[in-house]
Amino acid sequence: MFRDADDLLRHIRDPRIKMVDLQFTNLFGGWHHLQLPASRIDEKLLKRGEAFDGSSVPGYAKLEAGDMALKPDPTTAFEDPFYELPTISVICSIVEADTGAPAHRDPRGVCMRAEQYLQKAGLGTHSVWGPELEFYVFDRVDHGSETNFAQYRVDSEEAVWHTGAEDRKRLGYTIRPGGGYHCSPPQDRLADIRAEAVQILEQIGVPVRYHHHEVGGPGQCEIEPMMGPMLTMGDAIMLIKYVVKRVADRRGKTATFMPKPLYGEAGSGLHFHQHFFKNQDCVFFDKDGYAGLSKLARAYTAGLLSHGRSLLALTNPSTNSYKRLVPGFEAPVNLFYSLGNRSAAIRVPKYAIDPEEKRVEFRPPDATCNGYLAMAAMLMAGIDGIVRDLDPAALGFGPIDENIFRWSDEQRANIKPLPDSLSSALRELTADHEYLLQGDVFPRDLIDVWIARKSKDAQEIQSRPHPHEFAMYYAV
Repeated sequence: MFRDADDLLRHIRDPRIKMVDLQFTNLFGGWHHLQLPASRIDEKLLKRGEAFDGSSVPGYAKLEAGDMALKPDPTTAFEDPFYELPTISVICSIVEADTGAPAHRDPRGVCMRAEQYLQKAGLGTHSVWGPELEFYVFDRVDHGSETNFAQYRVDSEEAVWHTGAEDRKRLGYTIRPGGGYHCSPPQDRLADIRAEAVQILEQIGVPVRYHHHEVGGPGQCEIEPMMGPMLTMGDAIMLIKYVVKRVADRRGKTATFMPKPLYGEAGSGLHFHQHFFKNQDCVFFDKDGYAGLSKLARAYTAGLLSHGRSLLALTNPSTNSYKRLVPGFEAPVNLFYSLGNRSAAIRVPKYAIDPEEKRVEFRPPDATCNGYLAMAAMLMAGIDGIVRDLDPAALGFGPIDENIFRWSDEQRANIKPLPDSLSSALRELTADHEYLLQGDVFPRDLIDVWIARKSKDAQEIQSRPHPHEFAMYYAV
């Protein structure tokens, strides 16, 4: 929305603007903010940042070294439509409070270092990304867990379970399980919510390709921004989640990006389209290659797939992630690539036929990831494949253009599976993370902190009885 710090400062000094909201992400993708009166903002603050306690933000700093600063990125600033007082919000990078140097665990900083590594390797001048965000909008959510009980309940006016309700006026417009894809109003009762979110996103500088109802009958949606640079798309992911949640909340609903909130319905993913360029030329295109992919693109694909099991610890970092990655739905469970095959971990979109459009889509990730770190990790895995001149066919990654669920068990046994749990993915990351450390893109202690924190998540779920276990085992 703003060109530079001077442009931002001019808008902040408008007497109408009362507050400035500094927004930032923690290491694990959670959104935080700090508000300042507009009168406090000057050239010095925009240059050096505003101090905060980094030790209180998950994943950043130890208690004895907690002083950090939020440095605004003026190009991300926008007038925030959700506050009562006129407010300009701006996304910040994390820097050291004394020196102003980039904090080495700052996810935006990792993202920028990955892009610099691509350039230093001489492979491209810039990468371009296209995330697809899926989510559910519910009318109500209740959940709780104590020593003697565990429960959750969600509700959606679109859900088929309302066909037996006393108020049967909308009986004909509920959506059958798995029948929500591109459904039209009045079945699609969320079109206006999505449209409002998209209008706001466009106004604050996030161009959107489209929005629609997704497969999940009780309220699943998708918003897909236009493709753009990696850092810009990392910001876009955070802003889409922010705007969708705020719009839903003020309409009396609740939105969630968790991967699998409903049993038996489609899970929500965060697919990443990706390619890179040398100046204006897309280096992923070769008209004679499989699906129009160049040798470099196939090596990049092999890098993603060969590191796929460890990548999932960063791209699918929740215990709930692996309830989505199960056979029988569109979410992939095997490491192979294909042209248009949505059961593949990597799909080459059939419609991307022009040279500048040629790309690959990594389909396993979900929105419990930190988008900045997830994209940086995927780029590093792909670059490693190029540097090592990997061949996906020689490594058993396809291409496979068949429905593998119709194959025999013997045929499928030759395909490498994705991890089936967070614990499994974390073990893979422990054993396979050197590719992330190249060029000092990912600090080693970031990997250590990530594994330690996520291992606690896995242990917490593993140690709790599940409500369905009572149905299965109580009477044993």
